[in-house]
Amino acid sequence: MAAILQSLGRTIIAGIILLILILAIVSGVTGVGPHFDHAWGAFVMRWLHVASGVMWIGLLWYFNFVQIPSMPKIPDEQKPAIGKVIAPTALFWFRWAALATVITGLLLATMNGYIAAALSLQVPFHAIGIGMWLALVMAFNVWFIIWPNQKKALGIVVVEAAEKAAAARTAMLTSRINTLLSIPMLYMMVAQQNGGL
Repeated sequence: MAAILQSLGRTIIAGIILLILILAIVSGVTGVGPHFDHAWGAFVMRWLHVASGVMWIGLLWYFNFVQIPSMPKIPDEQKPAIGKVIAPTALFWFRWAALATVITGLLLATMNGYIAAALSLQVPFHAIGIGMWLALVMAFNVWFIIWPNQKKALGIVVVEAAEKAAAARTAMLTSRINTLLSIPMLYMMVAQQNGGL
């Protein structure tokens, strides 16, 4: 078991195998299993959308609730470990999780036939449409404001000290904007199918 858990890749594969075993056991006991039809495909897309979203918003909240507030408390000699190792890796998963969340969300809305109604904020898809628009703004911020500025702030792109400091501030403030937007975005996404609006 330790060999599995010491590798992220093996841990993920083990998680998928565990899911398949659980599904097989439940299906064997209850006689009810997945029907590989449109509804099942839409369910799998929703699951992928939620998994991507958990990673994206989880990392957004990690940056805002943990990393940014902790940086002033970290001794200067230890900060390079954050800036050169942890932050670039976290930002890699952050931006690709944002893209995966948007793509799976748009595919899900298309598969279920409500993409046009949601994006045009038509009733009864106005709640999820608001959530989708907020998520699109947030994803834009990730790729076109936060990431380019973080590259400067982290020294991936070399700039003068003043520009580096300005880029770090822009990235942080835009990340805070995304944190602000994530609250109504998540509410609207959940409200659509649970009567919260």
